[in-house]
Amino acid sequence: MKLPPLSLYAHVPWCIQKCPYCDFNSHALKGGLPEQEYISRLLDDLRADMEWAQDRELHSIFIGGGTPSLLSADAVARLLDGINASVPIAKHAEITLEANPGTFETERFSGFVSAGINRLSIGVQSFHSEHLQRLGRIHDPEQAIAAATHAQSLPLRSFNLDLMHGLPQQTLEQALADLEQALALEPPHLSWYQLTIEPNTAFASRPPQLPDDDRLAEIQERGHELLLSAGYEHYEVSAYAKPGHQSAHNRNYWTYGDYLGIGCGAHSKVTQPAAQQIQRCEKIKHPQGYLDLTRPLRYKQWTVPTDELVYEFFMNQLRLNEAIPKVRFSERTGLAVELAESAIAAAVKQGLLTSTPTEWQTTPLGRRYMNNILDQLI
Repeated sequence: MKLPPLSLYAHVPWCIQKCPYCDFNSHALKGGLPEQEYISRLLDDLRADMEWAQDRELHSIFIGGGTPSLLSADAVARLLDGINASVPIAKHAEITLEANPGTFETERFSGFVSAGINRLSIGVQSFHSEHLQRLGRIHDPEQAIAAATHAQSLPLRSFNLDLMHGLPQQTLEQALADLEQALALEPPHLSWYQLTIEPNTAFASRPPQLPDDDRLAEIQERGHELLLSAGYEHYEVSAYAKPGHQSAHNRNYWTYGDYLGIGCGAHSKVTQPAAQQIQRCEKIKHPQGYLDLTRPLRYKQWTVPTDELVYEFFMNQLRLNEAIPKVRFSERTGLAVELAESAIAAAVKQGLLTSTPTEWQTTPLGRRYMNNILDQLI
């Protein structure tokens, strides 16, 4: 077992309003944003976890939410300075901030770059007014286009557009029009994913009419062809990137790297080579509890059981469309490769995976039925 790269996720839990499809730990902002108080608590949180860094630099940082672009540029600068004082940020680290494309947030983009952000992830979701309204989004298509155009003009390393398909009553033509508009803005990275109805959301309580399976399949196939023809690599289940613009932070998740999570409900995963263990922890979820200085920030902590490591490793790795080096399995789980070979033997036999002496690779059939592979590992 070896120490893998280390990333940091910082969660900002507030939004202007809660979207009906969202199952993330986000809360509608009531009153003023307690940004200085929250930044102080985030830095307390990180200092309490410093021992888990084990003398590593941060390979990437992702500030997510919620809506982190509600923070001021000064608050983001204070956060990044405080992070670097506790766990050094590598010179070429990717530092991403999630942003809404409303006019208020877009006007802050330049300040975020000055604060140290070198990658923005902009939550567009659609360029169709009616679909944005159904999704509960508070921006309009013109604001989305303006946000992406502004991001293109900034000295960023990269930027991402989040775009959804399979929306309520969405036609094939509308889905492809959204994608074509996104491509016209030339984002280096595009997250293109299907809307799903998640438990404990407003959509789960009042399910909207979604496109049927045949239409969803056609949207996926036609959209995939459009993205490839525009020069994007399909490197992850729902992510496409121009060469050199894959998300370093997300890749660290999918290759079973380590990450510290600070903020409401944030999760951490940390390798302990000396103990041959992987530790996980979860922070207090609700903002009120998180900001309570009398309470410990770790809500729970546990060691990943050995019988779950194979599943966890492949659950992450299979999201990537590239080959999986077998040596990575041993290095990141501490388990013998033979254990993985035994666990996935049925998937190999069914043509879902291929196996060579040095690597595993999903087949086209395996990419379509990834859950079938994982079901055999439970």
